[in-house]
Amino acid sequence: MVKRVLLTVLVGPVVPVPVPQVVLDALTSITVTTPTTGPTVFELDFQLSNKSPLHTIFLLTSGGALPPIIRVILVVTMNGMPDVLVDGVITKQEIDPGEDGMATLRVMGEDLTRVMDYIPFDGLPYPAMPPEARVALILAKYAVFGVIPLIIPSVLIDIPIPIQRIPLHQGTDLAYIRCLAEEVGYSFYLIPGPAPGASFGYWGPLVKIGVPQPALNINMDAHTNVEKLSFSLDTEAKATPVLTIQEPFSKAPIPIPVPDLNPLAPPLGLLPLISKRFEPVLGVSSLSTPRALLRAWAQQAKTAGGVKASGSLNVLRYGRVLKARGLVGVRGAGPAFNGLYYVEKVTHSLKRGEYVQSFELNRGGLVSATPKVPV
Repeated sequence: MVKRVLLTVLVGPVVPVPVPQVVLDALTSITVTTPTTGPTVFELDFQLSNKSPLHTIFLLTSGGALPPIIRVILVVTMNGMPDVLVDGVITKQEIDPGEDGMATLRVMGEDLTRVMDYIPFDGLPYPAMPPEARVALILAKYAVFGVIPLIIPSVLIDIPIPIQRIPLHQGTDLAYIRCLAEEVGYSFYLIPGPAPGASFGYWGPLVKIGVPQPALNINMDAHTNVEKLSFSLDTEAKATPVLTIQEPFSKAPIPIPVPDLNPLAPPLGLLPLISKRFEPVLGVSSLSTPRALLRAWAQQAKTAGGVKASGSLNVLRYGRVLKARGLVGVRGAGPAFNGLYYVEKVTHSLKRGEYVQSFELNRGGLVSATPKVPV
C-alpha cells in the first residue's frame, strides 16, 4: 500500500511554473475527468477570504488580460514516479462570495485540444499530402506547448495528385484533425506526459489490446482494493454495421453486414452479446474497401460494450493511478463478470489526505475470455 501521494500544480503562460505556497494552501479539491473520446476536463476549488489578492490574480491572468492563455499542469507522484493527470488551459471561473467571509473560487479548464479549437484556417492548401502528413503538419504548430505527434498510418495511404485535387483545410485545427480521423475510422486525443510539459497527440485507431493494469479486486478480504463495484448488462446496446456496395453490372445496391472481427478490439468476453439491430455505415461510397471497413469497425466499437461496470477506488490502497483508454482486470465478481475490461472513463478526485478515482468499464460479452487475470 502506498503511504502518500504528492501533488504538484504548475500554472503559467506557455511554460507553467510551480505555484507559490499561498495558492496551495487555498486549494481545497481537484477533479479531473478523462473519457475515451473527447477532451480531459479539470476543476480546481479554492477557498479564499473575500479580500484575498488571489481573486484579482486569477481574474486578470485568465479573464482577458495578457497573456490570454493560462496553462495548468497537474502531476501526482507515487512511489517516486510522476504521473501527469492533465495538461490544459483555464477556460472558465466561478466565484461564490460566501456568507462567512470565505469565498469559493472554482477554476475550470480543458486539455490542450482547446487551444487547437480557437482559430479557423479555412482554405489552407495541402498539396500531395495524405491525411497522416496533414495531421503531422497541423500538430507541428503546437510544439511550443510540448505536443508530440503520435500518428498511426492508415491501412491505405491516399496521396492526392495535385493536378487532380488539392485538399483544403476546413475549420479549426481540432475540427479538421477529427474529420480526417473519422474518414479512416480513427480517433484523436491528447495523452499527457510522461514528463510535465509534454504530451502526445495520438491520431490512430482505438486500440483495445495491450498490457492490462493491475486487477480490481472485490469481495476478496485483504486483497480487496475497490470501494464499490457494480455491473449492468444492456442486451439492446450492440448494433451490426452494414456496408452497401454496388453490383457492377446491374448497379443494384447490396447491403453486407460487417462481422465482429476487428483485430484491434478482440472480444474480451467469451460469450458475446447478440446484435439485435443493423445500422448503415454512411459516407463511404467514395472510399476504398479497406477504409470503408475501418469506418465500419469504428462505428461498431461505439456500441460493442454491452457489459458495463462502474465503481470507485482509493488510489492509496490500489497502489497506482488507474488510467483510461487501457485494459484492466476484475476479480472476485463471479464467473460471469470476472476478466478483462476496457477502461472507458476515469474521474480523479483529490483532497487533502484523500485520493479517490471513479471509473467506468465495458466489454462486449460475459465470462472471461482469458484463463487468468493479471494481478
